[in-house]
Formats: sequence, C-alpha cells, structure tokens
Amino acid sequence: MESCNCIEPQWPADELLMKYQYISDFFIALAYFSIPLELIYFVKKSAVFPYRWVLVQFGAFIVLCGATHLINLWTFNTHSRTVAVVMTTAKVLTAVVSCATALMLVHIIPDLLSVKTRELFLKNKAAELDREMGLIRTQEETGRHVRMLTHEIRSTLDRHTILKTTLIELGRTLALEECALWMPTRTGLELQLSYTLRHQNPVEFTVPIHLPVINQVFSSNRAIKISPNSPVARLRPTAGKYMPGEVVAVRVPLLHLSNFQINDWPELSTKRYALMVLMLPSDSARQWHVHELELVEVVADQVAVALSHAAILEESMRARDLLMEQNVALDLARREAETAIRARNDFLAVMNHEMRTPMHAIIALSSLLQETELTPEQRLMVETILKSSNLLATLINDVLDLSRLEDGSLQLDLATFNLHAVFREVVQLVKPIALVKKLSMTLTLASDLPEYAIGDEKRLMQTILNIVGNAVKFSKEGNISIAVCISKPEPLLDARAPDFFPVPSDGHFYLRVQVKDSGSGINPQDIPKLFNKFAQNQSVSNRNSSGTGIGLAICKRFVNLMEGYIWIESEGFGKGCTASFVVKLGIAGRSNDPDHRVVPLNHVQANFPGLKILIMDDNGVSRMVTKGLLMHLGCEVTVVSSADECLRVVSPEYKVVFMDIGIPGTVGYEVARRIHERIPKRHERPLIIALTGNTDKATKDNCLRVGMKGVLLKPISLEKMKSVLSELLERGSLHEP
Repeated sequence: MESCNCIEPQWPADELLMKYQYISDFFIALAYFSIPLELIYFVKKSAVFPYRWVLVQFGAFIVLCGATHLINLWTFNTHSRTVAVVMTTAKVLTAVVSCATALMLVHIIPDLLSVKTRELFLKNKAAELDREMGLIRTQEETGRHVRMLTHEIRSTLDRHTILKTTLIELGRTLALEECALWMPTRTGLELQLSYTLRHQNPVEFTVPIHLPVINQVFSSNRAIKISPNSPVARLRPTAGKYMPGEVVAVRVPLLHLSNFQINDWPELSTKRYALMVLMLPSDSARQWHVHELELVEVVADQVAVALSHAAILEESMRARDLLMEQNVALDLARREAETAIRARNDFLAVMNHEMRTPMHAIIALSSLLQETELTPEQRLMVETILKSSNLLATLINDVLDLSRLEDGSLQLDLATFNLHAVFREVVQLVKPIALVKKLSMTLTLASDLPEYAIGDEKRLMQTILNIVGNAVKFSKEGNISIAVCISKPEPLLDARAPDFFPVPSDGHFYLRVQVKDSGSGINPQDIPKLFNKFAQNQSVSNRNSSGTGIGLAICKRFVNLMEGYIWIESEGFGKGCTASFVVKLGIAGRSNDPDHRVVPLNHVQANFPGLKILIMDDNGVSRMVTKGLLMHLGCEVTVVSSADECLRVVSPEYKVVFMDIGIPGTVGYEVARRIHERIPKRHERPLIIALTGNTDKATKDNCLRVGMKGVLLKPISLEKMKSVLSELLERGSLHEP
C-alpha cells in the first residue's frame, strides 16, 4: 500500500459539516474569482486611476485565495500527493502575494489619504471661488445699476427731475412696490412727504423729525431696515389684508443747499438730511440682500452729489441773473447820469453864455458911465453896480468851474509863468479892500523860491485869491500875512491828509502857501465842513459877510488837481485862522520845456484913434455895448449881425475882428477859415478875436486851431478892452483867455 503524505483529521469527520464546508469553499472560490473580473472591468473603464499595478497585484492575491479554497474541495476526501503539492504551492504563493500586498498598502495608504485631502481642499476652494464669483457678479451688477442710475440722475441739473428720476430708476432696478422721499420743512422740526414712486401728487403729510426711527437712520450712513408700521413707512392705504414687504430707509445729505424749495422746503435747510424710504413688494418672501442695500447707499450719496451740483448751478444762475440785472441797472444809471451831466453841462453852457451877455452890457455900460461927469452920489451908485456885477460874474465862474470839476471835464492848462508875479498881483488886487478895512498885509517869499514855474497859473492864482480874499473878508482889524516857500516831500506827510503821498522828483517841487489872519476865527468842529459845497462859517460876526459857500470847495478841488492838499487851522472864535495848501509845480528853465513865459506889456494905451474894427454879434445889445467901448477908445467900428454879412464886409483895412462864436447859422469857426482863405497874405489879415461866454478849454483850442488870435471872455469892462487892444497891437495875439 502506498504511503500518503496527507494529514489525518484530528477529529472525526462529520458528513453534514463536511458538506457545508464543501459548499462554502465552492462559493468562496466563485466569489474570489469574480472580484478580479470586476477589477479588470474597472481598470479598463477608468482612464485616470493612478495605481493600476496595485489593482493587478490585488487581483492576483484574490485569485490565489480563491484557488486555495477551490483546491480544498479535493481535500475533504483521501487525496493524492499531487494534490498536496498543488495545495502547498498555492498556499505559499498566496502567502507571498498577501505579504507583498500588505506591505504595498502601507506605502500607498498615505498617498491615497493625501489624494482625498487635496480633493476636499479643492472642493472647498471651488466652493469659495464660486462664492467670490457670485460676489463679483453681484458687485458688477450693482455697479452697472449704480452707473445707470448715476447717468440718469446726472443727465439733468434740475432738482425735481433728479429726485423723481431717482425714485423711478430705483423702483425699476430693485422691483420695489413703493419708494418715497421725505424732505425737512421750513421750520426744520418735521419731515414732509414730497415725492413718491406710485403717486404723481402724493398726500403732503408730515411726521415729527425727532422720532426714534428717524434719529436712528440719520445717525448712520448705512441703509437700515425699519418696521413697515413706522410713520415714515406708511406709504399706501392700510385697507385690506396683506403682508407688507420689508422696508429700508437711508439718509440723503442735503449738503447745505440754499434757496432750494420744494413745496415747503426752506431756503436754508436747518437739517442736513432728507429721508429715502424703499419698500419691497407685499405678500412675498423676498428679503433685502446686502448688495441691494449697498446699491441704495451708493445711490443716496449720488443723489446728494447731484443735488449739490444742481444747487451750485442754481445759485450761480441766480447770481448771474442778479449780476446781469445789476449791470443793466448800473448801465441804465450810467447812461442816465451821462445824460444828466450832458444836460447840466449844456444848460450851464447856455446859461453861462446868456448870463454873460447881459452882464457884458451892465459892466461895459457902467464902466463907460464911470468915465462921464458924475456927482459923488451917482459915482457911488455906478461903482456899486460895477462891484455887484463883478461879484455876479465871479459867482458864474465859480459855479461853472465847480460843475466841470465834479464831472472831471476841467483840465489844468500847464505853462511856464512868473510865480513871484502871481503873488504880487494877488496882493495888488486885494490890498485896496484891506486898506479900506485898515488891515495890514505882508508877503514873504522864500529866498529859494524860483521866479518861474510850470503849472496852471490861472487856477493857482484863483486859489490864492480866494483864500486871501476870505482872510480879508472875515477880518475887521489886525494884519494878514502870506508866506510862500518850497517844502520838502518828507515833512508833508500829515495825518490830516491820509491820501496825500508826495513823491520826490528832479523835475518838480512842492509849493507851500500859508495865509494867516487875525479875524473872527472858526469853531474847530466846523473846519471839516468848510470844504463842502455851500458851507459857510456860522459865527455871529460872519453872518453879514457875503459869500456863496463854494469858494473853498473849488479851492480844494483845484489843489487836488495840482496833486496837493489844503487845510485850515483855528483855535476858535476870535482867535484868527490859518489857511495852508501845498501844490506840485514843475521846475522851469529846462531845455526840453516849452517856454511860454509872458513878457509884460511896455504900456497900456489909453486911446486907439483910427483903429478900424469889425464886430460880428447876433445880439443887438451886445453889439451896441462892444461898439460903445471901442468908440470911446477912439476906434472906427463897423458892426454886422450875421456871418454872411461879415464875409461881405471884411477886408484888409480892418485890423481887428471881434466875432461872437455863438452866432447861429454858419459856425463862427467856419467864418474865420473863410476870412483866411479870402485874405491869403498873413500881414494883410485882420486879427480875429473870439467873443464868448464859454470858458472851457475846448472852445479856446478850437478858436486857435482855425487861426484866431485869442479868446475874449464876456463881460468886458473898459479897462479890460484897453489892455486887450494894447496886447493885440504889441504882440499880434491875445495871451489871456
């Protein structure tokens, strides 16, 4: 009998148990063999599995395990050595593969775990990116809506359109059921419903501005959810049963808007915020999202900016309109003032001429009458007439000068003149009156005072004569002193004249004149008023003194024209007065200065026998008076009343032609030109002198331009006519206008 290497069973075999083991091994083997088939199918279908070789190794392990169980089917009965060898080999292979697989899993499991971790990490990252992309899309959507709303809001600068457009666009963008705007009232104690989305003309009811819900919204710059039952959220009737939607409110800065009235909106808002209320649709589960609230906040800020721009534009347009109105009013006032000035100047010119014509008759005839045999009483009357007439003529000159000074038409006539002679002439003119009043006069001229200077001799003399005349007029006894010197610019700075700034110059000097009297004096409080028009010293002792009150006003303006200033000092009534002024004069004697010095006449003739003179004057009285003056001086006189008659009569035998340039018809300037054309030889032409009542410089310039030899201002006395004829015959022209 052959020997068997099989192991004898330790326990007796139970036939039923053996049968169950047999069946179990069969199914185990079947299951083991099916698993590799499934793994092969998985590997074949999977294109991304990273550990295919592990699956192959695992499949081999399962196949071998299945093989051992399958071999066990033959070991339940007596089996051969071959079966035992096969069984042993299968188990050895299974052990090797099992150990290798176990060791490999120890190496692979961490990798598999890391793959799982990365997968989870990637999933989390993907979810986070999805959220961020959603947020970006939401922000882009919000930005698009904001840009759209901003464009709509800023497409106009009308405040009503801005607010209405805001509500409409917000309602459309956010699908709102209602949107409203509450504005502060004039008192600033209430908010008034001014605009709503669904109602064209909302019911204008108000709520107190100090409600807790309003204070809550005003204290935050964010959109805040409020109760649908709050007073500012009741935007629609409460009839019917419905579930109100969520409501938010946001403040709208008013940015100090002025004159911005909507219904009862104040001119200058006492509160800085308006209130915007937004309501979602009723009976819906919709809630406010964060991006929607951000959109509302941004829009509120944009509305504030747009309202500020509208307010600025409105204010600028209002200011522009006001400025235009003011410019129109100023232009109208300027034109009216210019018209009034022209009318006044025309009136003064006409009245000046018309008043000087009868004054010419009075003074000329009085001077002629003075030359006749008169009784002492008659002579006194004639002298009184002459004195009164001269005062009236002076008053006419003063009024005209003041008018021209005020409208700026008077200009200085600069020329070289004898400065010393001006003061001596003033003294000679005033001294007879001073002698009558038993007043002594002294004139002190500084040793460094130049004899000649450049300036307006006539205006300077008028100023000095006025001041010295006042000193004589208001003094009953004592003395009057006139001191003249050159003053350096530095000591001239005086608090009494803050606008006077003397400027040193090589071509100019400052002349200082001081006139001191021992007269009645002036109340120091009245001194500032003396330079006003028609102002007079109101002391009792001076109430009987004659005067118009415009002399010092004219002096002040003349001094200002000569870049100087004038002032008066007095300690009070009965203590005398000191009047001083400083003017700027040019230094004469330079090579580039025109020499306009006037050489004194050798003598003034008393008679002019045989001198043929032609008079052209349309006024019969004036013609008769001028003719009388000339005939009294021995002249042969021919008179004409028109320009045409003058052109027919004039001839070289006439030495002088007195022509009234105010004559109607042909202008006097044209007559002078035609006389020069008719008599071309210069030595045969008559000397043409203009007779006029117009004292402006333009008249003199026009006369000299057409070839006239001078201008004689009416009225004319007999003595004045003598000096005029003497000057004409000696010099061939008339210097004094």
